[in-house]
Amino acid sequence: MQKWPKAFVPTLLIGIFTTIFMTPLLWLFISAFRPEIDILGHLSPLSWEIIVPKRLSIENFVALWQAGFWLPVFNSVFVAFATVALGLLINSMAAFALSAIEFPGRSIVFAVIVISFLIPFEAIAIPLASTVRTVGFDNTYSALIGPGLANGFAIFMLRQFFLSIPKELTEAAKIDGVSMFQIYWQVYLPLSKAPMVGAGIIIFLFQWQAYLWPLLVTSTRDYEVAPVALAKLIGQYDYDLGQMLAGAVLLAIIPALVVLPLQRHFTQSIAGTGVK
Repeated sequence: MQKWPKAFVPTLLIGIFTTIFMTPLLWLFISAFRPEIDILGHLSPLSWEIIVPKRLSIENFVALWQAGFWLPVFNSVFVAFATVALGLLINSMAAFALSAIEFPGRSIVFAVIVISFLIPFEAIAIPLASTVRTVGFDNTYSALIGPGLANGFAIFMLRQFFLSIPKELTEAAKIDGVSMFQIYWQVYLPLSKAPMVGAGIIIFLFQWQAYLWPLLVTSTRDYEVAPVALAKLIGQYDYDLGQMLAGAVLLAIIPALVVLPLQRHFTQSIAGTGVK
């Protein structure tokens, strides 16, 4: 009697569950390229045309573009990348100070930072938005970018990696008369490619999927971000399902294009946080 390989059953189960969970995503992607009249036309009774359509069209994307959806997408891209650029600088400097510089209360400051990223942002969003409106920063890119700059998890991850860098490098640089900023810029950062990429991905995804905060601090179309604009496609009495699915596909493809090429560095960054 032929014996099945030991990995056959687990592999078969993984394949089955993967197919089950991927089917709705595949339907979403394919339906974005269907005429709106065909999107729900094959759900009852079920048929293979749910996954294998007879007609494909880009009319949903064209209608979405003509409706001005490109502006919220641009705003989301700009806010996300601006936050990554500034956030990496701020978070890496904070992590460097907490790992390489001895000062009173350093452990307390780090503990406060760790606790900060355990607090749901929704708990402080409304009072923070009230403060932003009071100082007149609402409906600006600064209001959208500001809260995402300091990321507690990014600081935690970078600090853990910085602790693994030998102290001898810092001591040798000090003997040569190098300033602490030069040590940070010329010693620590060149060794931190993987954790910096990992921290950048975390900051990017945090900003890209933000919905509540942009909804609270923006009220004009000029500063509307893509998740908010996508939600507004649902009107009080009607909605365009084709445009909604096309918008959802766009909001999924853009971060995928950013994250997938960098996933190896992200994995290395997570693995490196526990090495000292």
